[in-house]
Amino acid sequence: MNGRRYDSSGLASRPADSFHYGFAITGLRSAHPLIKHWLAVARDRATPAVIFRTAMTELGRWLTYEAIRDWLPLIETTVETPLSTCAATLVNPEVPIAVVPILRAGLALLERAQASLPLASIYHLGIFRDEDTLAPHCYLNKLPEQFDLQTRILISEPMLATGGTIMAAMAELTRRGADPALTRIISVVAAPPALEKIE
Repeated sequence: MNGRRYDSSGLASRPADSFHYGFAITGLRSAHPLIKHWLAVARDRATPAVIFRTAMTELGRWLTYEAIRDWLPLIETTVETPLSTCAATLVNPEVPIAVVPILRAGLALLERAQASLPLASIYHLGIFRDEDTLAPHCYLNKLPEQFDLQTRILISEPMLATGGTIMAAMAELTRRGADPALTRIISVVAAPPALEKIE
């Protein structure tokens, strides 16, 4: 999406050259230690369902943290502390931010993504894949008719496999004025075919 190379190094138990894990599309797979930890918990087949849900929730938090690192619009201002006036940097509340979970799996990452971006609007997008043709079909679209050109969009989609669903989502977004350069995708598992399409 932005021409940067994808880092395939990572967890020792990862099947070589097959999947990327802990993926925030800014170009690189995250090496954050808490992402590695929660990925290991989520991937362990012995993990109880309740702990798996916790792992996905935490991955939503930390993948969002990584994805928005140099992406949020900032303003320089001042604040009054108990002692004096000091310089401060704030997220610009006038620039729209949207979080788009792709249903239903995208909801697993939404809670902490939303907590990290409390002013963001949430727009649900439901897409299923035809099992015979593998073609994506949209069954729910809560996107606005038009996005502001400055809107930052964060898509939550835990698994990128063939890339068909994420490309269908991107097509819906760009049709409504979304700028791909201002769009980030957080995903727990990303396979090479999807990454190739996104690039």
